[in-house]
Amino acid sequence: MTDDTQPSTDVAAPEYDWQGYGFDTRQVHAGEYDDLNAGARVSPIAMTAGYRFDSFDDARNRFSGDADGLIYSRQRNPSGAVAEKRIASLEGGSEAIVVSSGQAAITAALLALAENGERIVSTASIYSGTRVLFGRSFARFGVSVDYVWNTADDDEWDRIIQPNTKAIFTETIPNPKNDIVDIEQVARVAARHGIPLVVDNTIASPYVIRPIEYGAAVVVHSSTKFLSGHGAGLSGAIVDGGTFDWAASERRYPLLTEPQGSAAKSLLERYSRTGYARLAREAVVNDIGPALSPFNSFLLHQGIETLSLRMERHLDSSVTIARWLEQHPKVESVDFAGLESNPAHELAQRLYGGRTGSVFAVTVRGGAAGAQAFLDGLRVISRMTNIGDVRSMALHPATTTHISFSEELRERLGIGHGLVRLSIGIEDVNDLIADLDQALARVS
Repeated sequence: MTDDTQPSTDVAAPEYDWQGYGFDTRQVHAGEYDDLNAGARVSPIAMTAGYRFDSFDDARNRFSGDADGLIYSRQRNPSGAVAEKRIASLEGGSEAIVVSSGQAAITAALLALAENGERIVSTASIYSGTRVLFGRSFARFGVSVDYVWNTADDDEWDRIIQPNTKAIFTETIPNPKNDIVDIEQVARVAARHGIPLVVDNTIASPYVIRPIEYGAAVVVHSSTKFLSGHGAGLSGAIVDGGTFDWAASERRYPLLTEPQGSAAKSLLERYSRTGYARLAREAVVNDIGPALSPFNSFLLHQGIETLSLRMERHLDSSVTIARWLEQHPKVESVDFAGLESNPAHELAQRLYGGRTGSVFAVTVRGGAAGAQAFLDGLRVISRMTNIGDVRSMALHPATTTHISFSEELRERLGIGHGLVRLSIGIEDVNDLIADLDQALARVS
């Protein structure tokens, strides 16, 4: 007896072009490539510093930009490329660059646009570390940063933006006050002045809002946080929206729009929608060197695979906890735009679907003493810095992240002595509420 069964020749090839697929599918698959060594299903960790060139001509062509092969892992690594393509897909951008931290992402994104003697305008309520970066390192580089306090006031924007202002910077959901920003309105200001809008989307993530769809030119992330999700490794990301008309702007971006060195064409002419990404990668990331390690790249794209699942728990639990805290007698106030009582609730509904992330502030009664009693009483929620982890965390900004700020600046930013920042994780929400309740019981 013989087996006449013939092997099928009609075998479908695996999909590698994920354009048009849903968010949940792209977060798992976008950026994957075919492993030719062993057929590994999970994209491998490419532990290498450099790469072979096929020939003398191939090396020259890669360095000149005429060929797109890899050169050195300070510029790009296959493990990082998986995360880059995945993040670009989820944010709706033309290209992404991964770097060693969120601070590195902000630095590279803005230094690609502004140089010595030029300015950036930022909304006033931003992450404390970014304010320190602007006030210390950017000042040393000769790049000045001006702040807008009333983001809804077009006249204030117009007064502050100067002829040498090269970018506007903001965050979708600022930390720790959860004082969300109307990205559409800020994008209109940027468009009116012909300036690119750079948006930090760390706390919202592309699952909640995609700033490029509302007019942002560039998006940055501290992908250490929600994109990675597990607090195991630092990383950052820059996403080129591919939509800003650099050539039409009245402001000069010579590294992007003018030929450099022996090149016959500018980066914009050569790469079009990914020209800014090429500039940030080659003229800042490659030069300064904040490369993301292959292992941390792997942690990043692994974490992104469960982004939507984690965010659902983060978001639902945060709304539940914020509402519970608002009714607690030991709580003075809750800064969470998703609450019906919050002045930004309408904006929260319009742009954020009413769920404004899982990082917000609670002010307990009794000032600093009340905050200390509360924090020292937590047992499930960890006392630590970082946000966006699967684990819930709490911190006292006035004596930690904002300790170097003057009392006057802290007061203007709303960072009171009784204010505690919460980052709600994915634990059982009832366990978190019980922990908060027993800790608040210590507040007199």
